[in-house]
Amino acid sequence: MIAFKEVDKSFFPQYDEVTQNVEIHSLYQIKRIDSGLGGLQFEEVPVEPYVKDLAVYERACDYEKLFDNLSTWRFYMAFDGEKPVGAATVAGTTEHLDMLAGRKDLCVLWDIRVQDGYKHQGIGQKLFDMAVAGGKKDGYKQMVIECQNTNVTAVNFYKKQGALLGKVDMYAYYAETGLEDEAQLLWYLDL
Repeated sequence: MIAFKEVDKSFFPQYDEVTQNVEIHSLYQIKRIDSGLGGLQFEEVPVEPYVKDLAVYERACDYEKLFDNLSTWRFYMAFDGEKPVGAATVAGTTEHLDMLAGRKDLCVLWDIRVQDGYKHQGIGQKLFDMAVAGGKKDGYKQMVIECQNTNVTAVNFYKKQGALLGKVDMYAYYAETGLEDEAQLLWYLDL
């Protein structure tokens, strides 16, 4: 049986044991209509399957090096016995956290991950629900969630949760080798 709990920073080493592999079989190709003035069109297109390891970009053990104060952050984990199999982070009001855009009523679903072999069992949903409940408890009005057009599973999951696509940045990763063609999608969920 999977156990879920809110944890503190002492769990960061275990948190980082949870893999962040995303299986990519398709992506949302974004087409500009009338150079973007007529809107954007999203079309899911198949790609040669590959696995993208997001752990290259995200480690809980590095949070304190990146941000001065984690007192407004919440961390959740799922365990199969002693084995960590899922994790999520919600970042609250934090100085220099650009995704908050200076807003005090906005939190960020900073990270959510489920261990390979444990996906599609409701673990991600439960962690997401805990993250939303924590954001509400802390008095935030909205949660912003980042994903990429290459992560169709995440896009569909956030849409299913009732989040609305609020921003598309086709150049967010332009300077990052290997990610130049990916688009950043920011979803907003009213809490």
